[in-house]
Order: sequence, then structure tokens, then C-alpha cells
Amino acid sequence: MSVALILVDIQNDYFPNGKMELSNPVTAAANAAKVLEWFRQNNKDNIFHVQHIASEAGLGFFLPNTEGAEINESVLPLEHESVIIKHAPNSFFKTELESKLKENGVTKLVICGMMTHMCIDATVRAAVELGFECTLIENACATKDLVYQDRVVAAEQVHYAFISALNGIYANVVSTEDLLQKESNTIFNNN
Repeated sequence: MSVALILVDIQNDYFPNGKMELSNPVTAAANAAKVLEWFRQNNKDNIFHVQHIASEAGLGFFLPNTEGAEINESVLPLEHESVIIKHAPNSFFKTELESKLKENGVTKLVICGMMTHMCIDATVRAAVELGFECTLIENACATKDLVYQDRVVAAEQVHYAFISALNGIYANVVSTEDLLQKESNTIFNNN
């Protein structure tokens, strides 16, 4: 059995001047790039880039055939890396991700990307329900401020609320540094 890296929605519309700019997307993408580079050197056959393409123009971002929908240059896929197109927050919903992972004998996932409160949360929870063991790289994820009625919840609070909710039951939550320095031995040696 093996481990796969899933990079979720690290796309241009989430970056400065994009149509849905997040808080600290550049830092999160730089950390995701470090994890991606590690996988390219150690586990290059199981790298999956997930790309959200809006199925309705009303979404306002990730519109088909736009620069905003393109995967950001910090984590551009190589020719042999899989790109999974999705149209909903859950990366498994009506996509080929699950079947491709199972074809490759994958049982463990390392997940990072954007947005923590939406696509990351939905993907991690779905992955566990499908039987995968997940490691979530918290500082390789980004989100945004949320508003409910007259209350604004800061992006950092949103991020850590969702990370905290996923930690333990749904995922082993670690930093990029911990994954690269310590956790990789645990993840890859307990297959």
C-alpha cells in the first residue's frame, strides 16, 4: 500500500488580484511547494493536483478557460502528475480521484491546499469516509475571512477552527516542517 499527495485548488483566483483572494495564499502555496518537491524526489508516482472549474458562471471565480482557474505556478503539475477536475468542494464528488488512488494501491493521503473551511474540510472528511488515512499539512492551507450576519470571523480563526475540528478524528494535522523532518518516516514506514 502507498501514500499519495493531494494538492487541492491551489489556483490563481485565490492569490493577490484574483477573484477570490485568500489570506496568506502565497505562504501556504510555498509550503505546499516544499511538500510537492519532497514527493517528487521520494514518491513521484502518487501526486494528484485537484483543480476546481466552476460549472456555473454565478460562482464568479474559477471560470472555465480563465487565468484565474489555472493552477498556480508555485505548484504547476509536471507532465506525469495527475490533474483531477472537480466542480464541487469535495475532491471525490463525481471525479475519478478515488478510482485513481485505488488503482495505485493508495491507502494514505497527505493533503494540502485551499480553502481550509470549504474544499479542504470537505475533501478530508470524504477521504476518511472512503477509508483513507489522512495527514493534513496545516500551514500549506489557506482560507479567508467569513461573515455571518454582522459578525466577521478572521481568516486565522476560521483556519484554526477547521484544522482543530479535523485534527485527531479525521486527520493527523502537522506542519510542513514536521512532515518533512519527522512525520515522513512514520507515514511511509507504516504502510
